[in-house]
Amino acid sequence: MAKAKRKSARRPARPSRSKPKSKAKPKSVTVAALKRAVEDRDAEALAGMYAEDALLLVIDRDNPPSSPRRLTGKAAISSYFSDVCGRDMTHMIENGVASGNRLAFTQSCTYADGTKVFCSAMLDLKSGKIAQQTVVQAWDG
Repeated sequence: MAKAKRKSARRPARPSRSKPKSKAKPKSVTVAALKRAVEDRDAEALAGMYAEDALLLVIDRDNPPSSPRRLTGKAAISSYFSDVCGRDMTHMIENGVASGNRLAFTQSCTYADGTKVFCSAMLDLKSGKIAQQTVVQAWDG
């Protein structure tokens, strides 16, 4: 008897049942990440937390509420943090809170000569990045 040809036992490949991979959700800025970057004086990490079109408003003795210092765009904000983080001083985030797309924190700084600075900041996030930040700061003297 002749052997009959057997049909292949292989089945056609099944389409994948797994869902297509979506783009990973960008990591959102956190109080902990801000604390690390600020206290480590890491200007590059800080600048990386801002949206390309971010706005940073600074209110202090030289920039009153009616005319705050306006830093517009990631490049200007990066330059600002390069200056601040390059100074001989310590930075400490003391309190921080996050709710939804907002963060707030207080920061105490001390220059090498003992001069103290206190800062309070409110941040608005968009797509996980800082879109706007308002800083109010005061110095000794």
